[in-house]
Amino acid sequence: MAPTLVGLSHRTAPVEVRERLAFPGGDAERALAALRLDGVEEAVLLATCNRTELYLNPEDERALARVEALLARTAGTLPGPIDRYLYHRSGDDVALHLFRVVAGLDSMVLGEAEVQGQVREAYQRSAEVEPPMTGAVLNRLFQTALSVGGRVRSETSIGEGTASVASVAVDLARKIFGDLGGRRILVLGAGDTAERVVTSLGREGVRGVTVANRTYDRALDLAERLHGRAVRMEEITRSLAECDIVVTSTSAPHPLITRATLAEACPRGPTRPLLMIDIAIPRDVEPEVGSMPEVFLYNVDDLQRILDESLDQRREAAVAAEALVAREVESFGSWQRTLVVVPVIRALREHGERVRARELERLLERMPHLSGADRDTLEAFSRRLLKRLLHEPTARLRGAAEEGRAEEIVALVRHLTGGDEG
Repeated sequence: MAPTLVGLSHRTAPVEVRERLAFPGGDAERALAALRLDGVEEAVLLATCNRTELYLNPEDERALARVEALLARTAGTLPGPIDRYLYHRSGDDVALHLFRVVAGLDSMVLGEAEVQGQVREAYQRSAEVEPPMTGAVLNRLFQTALSVGGRVRSETSIGEGTASVASVAVDLARKIFGDLGGRRILVLGAGDTAERVVTSLGREGVRGVTVANRTYDRALDLAERLHGRAVRMEEITRSLAECDIVVTSTSAPHPLITRATLAEACPRGPTRPLLMIDIAIPRDVEPEVGSMPEVFLYNVDDLQRILDESLDQRREAAVAAEALVAREVESFGSWQRTLVVVPVIRALREHGERVRARELERLLERMPHLSGADRDTLEAFSRRLLKRLLHEPTARLRGAAEEGRAEEIVALVRHLTGGDEG
């Protein structure tokens, strides 16, 4: 079978479904191990806040059923069957999809660069396990994809402009507070996106940064970089009462801030505006918190709607990026189509070598007077002759395969090489 993809994303599933399939922490490794035990030998699991995708090189259709069963078990009870949220790709469409993902063309934030690192991490997770869960096709697919992502960012301007989560956070804060000087911020989680958001807000005058993280040492590290202070996760209630802005990006499996949490922090309810930007999947803030007075809660889907309004510049650059991706997809497809003739070319060369060795042996039997040097000369000549004779047929086979018309030629070569043993 051809490479295959099963997945869901922000385009097909709402945040309440995506958060069920986030595979935080070591869950991705455990999921891959479960698939291997179930007979799926090659798989790469890409799980980000906006998508969960499994890339396969399956031996048969049973692998697809096993992957979908894993996703269904992981998701648990959903508003509808999981099939309604899933999409499937196969063949060249897998390369097209992955190359667009790595280039940032399928991201919530058009042209965002973080996804390239996430794809690299997902690929390495499967490639570096023992034994590897990637073979020749998946290795070529992901290595090419990462190269495409780098070229898109270096050869186009798709990564330029202000269309980012950080810029949206700044715009929201300005609309709610006006002057941001002296505003205080609480950060839950020590991820790169949260750090960029806080850094952008810091340029606008936000001060008094407090960082909480499941691992206290990471909280200390980020707090030091942001010139703030670190607290333990169990101390966030007090910090909530003192802040104006909350940015959350943890990998916690359940909400860390609920109505009860906020009620404990502010027994009379918030008496001033509180901006909460929840960029975590699963969500860190209980949705009901957004209905409380003075609370302005935005999750990743809310940010998408805002970002859609500010992407004109990147959409123009996306035209050039799409053209680059299309060329690379065609190149990958040509390479993939040549795989069908690899065993045929091998058989052709082996057949030629058998004939060469047999005929040379017959010749040398009739010329026993030849010296060792002369025999070596004839041996080398016969090998060069065979190489030259096979060069053109081999090149034509590869060319026909790249053009998708190798079937008849392959059948002919097999017929011609299959019966010569006498």
